[in-house]
Amino acid sequence: MSGLTLRPGRFKRVDGPVAIVVMDGVGIGPKDAGDAVHLARTPVLDAIAARAGVVPLAAHGMAVGLPSDEDMGNSEVGHNALGCGRVFAQGARLVNAAIDTGALFRGETWRWLVEGVRASGEPLHFVGLLSDGNVHSHERHLHALIERAHAEQVARVRLHVLTDGRDVGATTAHVYLERLEALLARINATPGRDYRVASGGGRMHITMDRYEADWPMVERGWALHVRGEGRGFASALEALQTLRDEHPGLSDQFVPGFVVTEAGRPVGPIRDGASVCLFNFRGDRAIEITRAFEDEVFTAFDRGARPQVRYAGIMQYDGDLHLPSRFLVEPPAIDRTLGEHLVANGLRQFACSETQKFGHVTYFWNGNKSGYFDASLETYEEVPSDRGGFEERPWMKAAEIVDATLRALKTGRFDHVRLNFANGDMVGHTGDLEAAVLAVQTVDLALGRLLAGLDRMGGVALVTADHGNADEMFERGKGGAFAMAADGRPKPRTSHTLNPVPCMLFDPRDRAPARLAATVERPGLANVAATTLELLGLAPPEDYAPSLLTPR
Repeated sequence: MSGLTLRPGRFKRVDGPVAIVVMDGVGIGPKDAGDAVHLARTPVLDAIAARAGVVPLAAHGMAVGLPSDEDMGNSEVGHNALGCGRVFAQGARLVNAAIDTGALFRGETWRWLVEGVRASGEPLHFVGLLSDGNVHSHERHLHALIERAHAEQVARVRLHVLTDGRDVGATTAHVYLERLEALLARINATPGRDYRVASGGGRMHITMDRYEADWPMVERGWALHVRGEGRGFASALEALQTLRDEHPGLSDQFVPGFVVTEAGRPVGPIRDGASVCLFNFRGDRAIEITRAFEDEVFTAFDRGARPQVRYAGIMQYDGDLHLPSRFLVEPPAIDRTLGEHLVANGLRQFACSETQKFGHVTYFWNGNKSGYFDASLETYEEVPSDRGGFEERPWMKAAEIVDATLRALKTGRFDHVRLNFANGDMVGHTGDLEAAVLAVQTVDLALGRLLAGLDRMGGVALVTADHGNADEMFERGKGGAFAMAADGRPKPRTSHTLNPVPCMLFDPRDRAPARLAATVERPGLANVAATTLELLGLAPPEDYAPSLLTPR
């Protein structure tokens, strides 16, 4: 931990604990009929804002390391920025650069994948989320990989596509499939080429589970992609249209799994000798399917005869666990995080959330690192999430998270606590406005309990969010008006937003010797770490985004 010791800061330390509360998916929206944050009854947040004011923080685009300000933020890059105090080039930007410079294709892993199928005669398989949402993946990356395989004389390619409906419009999968099929048709005009979609299904139905919340999702994907077992269709577009007709109002994220067949047989099961590339760049929903391919000992479900393949991710999804063992693009090297600095300076920290966001206040907060920096100074507590539709239980586990955090605070052991309320994001993704309003009201209620307990212990809190979501629950058409569905109702929006997020200092007894203010140009999530260090009486590292505290 040498080099991590910090000198005393310009402000006296707050006597009690300093908390960071992340209200996941609660942005500052347009305050209209589709803004669940505005529609919710939030007396606690209103009272903090009235007393201390709100500093809007940029939580998307270049403020969190994404390629442009047209890119929505997400929980992973948001928690990286919150926890490491600086802006690092993130997944999409890294992959874009690796493709544009050709570095990805000059790398050893790409050559290894291609050489494997040249030797075996099996297809090169690509698995991942088909959209331009730029949160987990981008169709541009897949198209570039396919084009390169074609240029390098790979004869056969199979695609296993996951429909989105979450980071993009709820029923836009046909747009991406049509573009993909046009590319494949052009390549297949070359003699000796056989490039096809082999299987697919909705991202929240198959393959893309996270944090081991629902392994049967991964098992369903395994059956489709690997064994070719599932309902058969002549094409992915036929499958999508048929399933939409059978399930009116179905969001793309929940499309049942399908297999493309020819003469009654699947066109692309993954067999011995194949090469497989997972083209999602974000880690949380890529780890479990990666384990299914790579783990020698695997008990989550019965894989059957695991095919012997060459497997790689477009990025490494967990650097500490080395998942996957081979990858195409190096991840950002994040060091000297807030948590690491606190440990080096002898400060004790507690992190808590429910399963859906537990990795965010631990792994992503700590710079994409698993485990503890020093287990004697850190305690992490996970509250198991409910399974099933979050719109059915929009309160989720907010109360239990507060229970766990208050228990920790009552021990008197912790200098810093951080927690995440997942409600605004997870319920926002369902597109259910009424449920999202209840989710935000739940967060406000839980926040009131938490802050009352923190106040009794002499503490203060920074209350913020990692990105927007519940703040815009309806799609917009030309001119900014709500886009309307065939039934005359506004079309639900299930993706994140480009809106800023609030940052407020809960300090009702003026314990902190400073107040929160927008003291820098375009403050963003990265400024929270330095602000926290100053509340703890420490001088932030010089290369951290500056603190938002200003003397009273």
